[in-house]
Amino acid sequence: MGAGLTGRCLCGASRFIAEPVSDEAGVCHCSMCRKFSGGVFIVVDCSGSLVFADDAPVTRFQSSEWGERAFCARCGSSLAWLSRDGRMAFASVQAFDDPGRFPVKHEMFIDCKPGSYGLAGETTTMTEAEFMAQYAPNPEGSA
Repeated sequence: MGAGLTGRCLCGASRFIAEPVSDEAGVCHCSMCRKFSGGVFIVVDCSGSLVFADDAPVTRFQSSEWGERAFCARCGSSLAWLSRDGRMAFASVQAFDDPGRFPVKHEMFIDCKPGSYGLAGETTTMTEAEFMAQYAPNPEGSA
């Protein structure tokens, strides 16, 4: 594993290295991310740079036609959301040594957020429809 920020799961068996696109984190409120993470899934964009260690016991679960979730097969820690075409990779900020370095600036699927919680501070928001229009592949398979 080369240069970049290192991350790992709870038990330490699933390690990765990544170079985040920015220091800004985003939160996804979709039902799949909430179930995957046990709460809000706070991520940082590591597209093009997220690499798991060769011996990392990472399992991938295909959660949609175009996305999958990576987690540690030993301890179950939620590690990342990955596009199936390999173009996008969003790592959990909680897997990094200093998750506080990533201030939350974006909220996705804001219209799916339960009313039982809210985030402090100002964020930009995106609805499910807005997210899908910008990021989901079109029916022909290209983005």
